[in-house]
Order: sequence, then structure tokens, then C-alpha cells
Amino acid sequence: MIRTEKLRKEFGGIPAVDSIDMQIESGSIVGFLGPNGAGKSTTMRMLSGYMPPTSGRAFIRGVDVTSEPFIIKGMIGYLPEDNPLYPELTPLEYLSFCGRLRGMTPNELKKRIAETVDICGLSDVVVKPSGALSKGYRQRLGIAQAILHDPSVMILDEPTSGLDPNQIQEIRNLIKSLSGTKSIILSTHIMQEVQALCSRIIIINRGRIVADGTHEELSGEKGNVYSLALDAPMEEALKLLEDIDGVLEVKESVENIEIFTEKNTDPRRDIFNLAVEKNWPILHLSIKEQSLEDVFKRLTVEA
Repeated sequence: MIRTEKLRKEFGGIPAVDSIDMQIESGSIVGFLGPNGAGKSTTMRMLSGYMPPTSGRAFIRGVDVTSEPFIIKGMIGYLPEDNPLYPELTPLEYLSFCGRLRGMTPNELKKRIAETVDICGLSDVVVKPSGALSKGYRQRLGIAQAILHDPSVMILDEPTSGLDPNQIQEIRNLIKSLSGTKSIILSTHIMQEVQALCSRIIIINRGRIVADGTHEELSGEKGNVYSLALDAPMEEALKLLEDIDGVLEVKESVENIEIFTEKNTDPRRDIFNLAVEKNWPILHLSIKEQSLEDVFKRLTVEA
């Protein structure tokens, strides 16, 4: 459905997106996760045809995004991060305007507006000026314009940014309801967003893809985390634990020591041997399940 080949964008000779290769199948929700400035929005703009790449190519359903921009715009629905609306227009007026820009016939437009208003839960506010709507309703309206022409692909850039918890849940439910018939890419820097919505997670940092998989796959990709409580001189313990084979990093937390290891490595025997040698009582030792936040921090720091 969506495919990129060495997609790259430079600003002033500096790459914001650096040779991205990916493929996204139909009917999935894929989360583009990364810190601010990682290249998420730039990638979204290139995929939607709103920004040309410096080099590389992007395809949607086999159609080249750069060479066939008008065809592509009919295939995708795009919600940019800033969600530009006309504050003086009501939702009905705004959707009618968007539909006419897309060349929809009056009968088709009337039918699609009615369906879209119902899907997006806008019935109670259709005659209010957009500028008077809450942020949650404005986001719904932004999604409504993105699905008005019934696209097969949706590209949503930070769709819940600035919303309160109730509004966030409403928008998440709306996005989930659309996923059965459409491929959805959403970009965010919020871990809970991709956990709640996405079947696949792509982590991008400094313009490059640093991980791609399900939450479970990413959690196991970078090895394990062990939680250790040890009655020992902390500075010496941290240094000696770092010297154990397979240990990548050792961190002191509020109550415990966190030990990050390579994949398929178990340092517990060496930890016990060290504790016996130094006569340090072990108060607690367990494998800690990695959260997506743990994985994200490690991948974006290491990248």
C-alpha cells in the first residue's frame, strides 16, 4: 500500500530525513514515534505530496507521490499538525468548501458530508463557527475533512496534540473506528498514543528509522532489563556491574539499580558471584519488563 525507497529530505544541505525505506500494508495503524525534530512531520509531508523529497521515492498503491501528485491527493486524507481551519466557517461550510475543492459533485458531496458528520460526531456543532469549537471538536473536523472523499490512506500528524484526556480518548476511538477499511499512519511523540492505537511502531530519530515492529518485538529487540537492590557501596557496585559480560548499561534509580543487557544475555550468575566475592547482600533481583518508554529512550539515545 505505502512504500518508500531511500526517501531523503535536506534543508540547507543537512538531512532532516535520511534515506528511509519502509513498507506499510493495507488495513493497519502504524505509529511513527520519535522525539521532537526527529523527522516525523517532514516524512508525513513527503508521503502526502505536500513536500517534495530531495532524493528517493515514495509510492502509494504503486503510484509515485512526486510524479502524480493530483492522483495521490485523491488517495490520501491528511491531517497536518497545525490543523488549519477557517474560524468563520461552520463545519458544514468548511466541509462543503473542501469537497468542492476536490471536485465532488453536489449529490456526492451532500451524501459524504452527512456520513462524515455522523462518523466524526459533529452533529451537535455543524452550524457553529469553527473558531468557537473546542480543540477536540476542531480535531474531529480536521479528521472529517481528511476522510470526506473516502481515501484509502490516512496520514495524521500529532492528532491528539493539545487535547485533554477525555478528548484524547474520543479521538483515539474515532481513529480506531476508521482502521478497518483504511491504512492509517500517525506521527506522535507520545508513547501511550502508539500503545493504545498501533499494531506496528516505527521509531525515527535524527531522520533515520532506528526500530520497526510490534510493541512486543521492540521490547525484546534490545535485550533485557534487570532490577537489582544491593547492600553495597554504590559507586563501586555500578562500576563492577558494568564490567560484567553482556551488560550494556547500568543506571542507579530511586530504589534499585537497573542493568541493561544485550539480547539473549543473562547476567544473574555473574551478579551473584560478584555479590558473594564482595560480601554484598542481594536484597532483590528480577527481570523488569521493558515499557515502550524504556525502549524509546534507549533507541533514541543510542541512534
